[in-house]
Amino acid sequence: MTTLNDAYLGSLIADALAMPGHWYYDREALKRDYGVLDHYQAPRNPHPGSILWRSEYHALNPRGDILRDQAVFWGQREIHYHQFLQAGENTVNFRLASQLHEQIRSHGDYDPERWARHYIECMLTPGWHRDTYLEEYHRGFFTRYAQGKAVTKCGIADEHIGGLAQIPALLAALPEGADWRSATRAHLALTHRHSNVQRAADCLARLLKSITAGTPLREAISREGGDWFSGRKAGRWETRPDDEIIGGILSPACYIDQAFPAALYLAWKYHDQFDAGIIANAMLGGDNCHRGAVVGSILAAANGIDDRWTTGLKVFSEGSIAI
Repeated sequence: MTTLNDAYLGSLIADALAMPGHWYYDREALKRDYGVLDHYQAPRNPHPGSILWRSEYHALNPRGDILRDQAVFWGQREIHYHQFLQAGENTVNFRLASQLHEQIRSHGDYDPERWARHYIECMLTPGWHRDTYLEEYHRGFFTRYAQGKAVTKCGIADEHIGGLAQIPALLAALPEGADWRSATRAHLALTHRHSNVQRAADCLARLLKSITAGTPLREAISREGGDWFSGRKAGRWETRPDDEIIGGILSPACYIDQAFPAALYLAWKYHDQFDAGIIANAMLGGDNCHRGAVVGSILAAANGIDDRWTTGLKVFSEGSIAI
């Protein structure tokens, strides 16, 4: 029997595997640069599709200085979003997931304000994260924090799938009998005040609970994900190449209304193949890291994880993850 800890670990694995190909929309370029992402690889420059040069963030004061020495790369072309990470290393949202998991396990419960203060501490500690790019929700949160808003009132109406990155960790760490639905809502409200992200997170939580209780994956998705996913359509799609579905019908980008159904489809298609599912997700590019929170956690909850994936996963090999 699998557990929610398997789901949490699966999300970390899927992120680390996808990381070099994150936000590649030219899939031929992804294959040229990395071959098949069936093992952990380090990212490298140039990233031919990077649009980091179009992003801006200016800290209002030291309370908002989350970029630090990475700020010099903003505005430059062909910079990989995760250029300083090593093979098997997690991106910042999943590093935060590990911190969240550790904090809840240590205290025995989830407290939104306690987590918000630790989130701030992590992000403002020099060198704690080594990602060059930070998502809009981080920038929005720390702009409001720099303006003096209460730590529980700094979230923005972010509608990206990155909001789901910490849900498997949260569920895995909560004690038996905890009100997981309230905890999920409270956690997302700190950073992602968007109803669609809240709905998707609740759906993911229900799926993981159902699958780890023994419900077959496809049955669970059909039962719990009906407002996001059509099993009838999936049945017609599954004989077609993945890049015709995600890229032709569903967007590979980060907006939750497309990204969450795309992730559910991959989990449905590869329902009994953890390895094949996370590799397919990685090779589709786009926001593959954050889709990985869904694909990796669901497939791990249904199938477990082969030991080969924990070998080389930095957070696991360094002993900074408690399962």
